[in-house]
Amino acid sequence: MPSFADIRREIASTSNLTGADLVRRRYLKDLKEHTGRPTVLYASAFGGPSGAASFNIDDVQLIMAALIDMKGPDLDLVLHSPGGSAEAVEQIVSYLRAKFSSIRVIVPQNAMSAATMLACAANSILMGRHSALGPIDPQIVFQSESGRMAVPAQSILDEYQAAQDAIKKGDSPILWAQKIGSYPPGFLIQCNKLILLAKELVASWLSDYMFEDEPDGSLKAMHIAEWLANNKEFQTHGRPIPYSIAQQKGLRVSLLEDDQTLQEKVLSLFHSTIATFQATRCIKIVENHDGKGSYLVGA
Repeated sequence: MPSFADIRREIASTSNLTGADLVRRRYLKDLKEHTGRPTVLYASAFGGPSGAASFNIDDVQLIMAALIDMKGPDLDLVLHSPGGSAEAVEQIVSYLRAKFSSIRVIVPQNAMSAATMLACAANSILMGRHSALGPIDPQIVFQSESGRMAVPAQSILDEYQAAQDAIKKGDSPILWAQKIGSYPPGFLIQCNKLILLAKELVASWLSDYMFEDEPDGSLKAMHIAEWLANNKEFQTHGRPIPYSIAQQKGLRVSLLEDDQTLQEKVLSLFHSTIATFQATRCIKIVENHDGKGSYLVGA
C-alpha cells in the first residue's frame, strides 16, 4: 500500500484538481473492483467553511449526481464528514433508501454528528481502530462578539433550568434576565424539538435497517439513539466514539483491520482524498466509482 506521503507526492506532482481527480478516482475504482459493490465517496475537508463543508440541502443534488445510472441493491458509502443539517441528512437517507436495500457505510476516519446519523441509516458500518463516530446532540449556532459559535441545545436548556433553580433558591431574577431575555420567542421549545428530532430519526433508521432482523430491534434502536443524543454523557459534541465503544453499545460495526487488503484500498482512497483537499481549494467531494459526481471548491 502506498503511504500517505507517497500519495500526496503523486497528487502534488499533478499540480491541479484534474490531476488529483485522476489519482483519487483510480483508488475509488480499485476499491469497487475489490468489493464488487457500487461505491460512492462523500468527503468534506474538516477545515473548510462550516456551512459549505457540512451536510446541507444542496448535497441532495450532489448525491443524486453521484448515483446516476447506479443500480442496487447494494451500496458502499465511504463517509468522511464533520456533520451538518439533520434535515438534509433525512432527505439524503430517503433518496438512498429508495434506490438501495443494502447499504454499508465505511468510515475511514471521522463521521461525526449528522454524519453519524447517516451511518445509523446503514445496514452495517465498517470502521478502523482509528476511526470515530460522534454524538448526535443538536448544536445551535450563535453570532457572538468573537464570531460564530455552536452551543449544544441541551446546554441552553440546562442553563435555563439553572436559572429557574437559582431564582427558587432566592437569587435575584435580574441576574438572569439579560441572559435568558436574549433568547428569541419559542427558542427553548425549538431546542427541545431539535433534540427529539435527532433521536427519533436515528431510532427509526436503526430499527428499520440495521436491526430489522432482530426481535428487540426497536427497543435496541431507541436505547442507542438516546445514548448518542446524551450531551451530558459525552460532555462535548466533538467527543470521538471509537469502534470498541460503538460495538459495545450494540451498533452493527465491523473492523477494517480484519481484512488487510480491504483496509489498504480504503485507506489509499482516503489518503488520496485528503491529499486532494491539501493540494487544491476543493472542500467537498461526492462521486462514484466511475468518476461521476461533483466537487465543491472553496473561496
